[in-house]
Amino acid sequence: MNYLARREHSRAELARKLSPHAEAEAITALLDQLERENLLSNARFAEALAHSRAGRHGSVRLKSELREKGVPESVITEVIAQAREADLAAARAVWRKKFGQPPKDSKERARQQRFLLGRGFPSEVVRRVVGGEED
Repeated sequence: MNYLARREHSRAELARKLSPHAEAEAITALLDQLERENLLSNARFAEALAHSRAGRHGSVRLKSELREKGVPESVITEVIAQAREADLAAARAVWRKKFGQPPKDSKERARQQRFLLGRGFPSEVVRRVVGGEED
């Protein structure tokens, strides 16, 4: 309960944290009970993670983090669909804060693109932001 009191966890993540303290059968039973009581939810965890990363990181990075935390693909698909809607605005805000002006040459353009790609924004969004394309 202490783990869940601090923040949301995915089922797989919580199982990993509890594995040194109990046997697998006991952990599975406990996690099933927590899900029945709605104290543990992969969907709620995914939404919380998406909300905490919004505005700083893109949907590609979010998808990777959710997979890493053991969230089921069906939940990932729903959360990523919502996150992709905000990618363009978030990428523009991150780009504006870091660079603020269009690249002067191809070397600078590549640097700006690498930065945004590293933040997890999709390549088509990065091209639009660095290229200065408007909606």
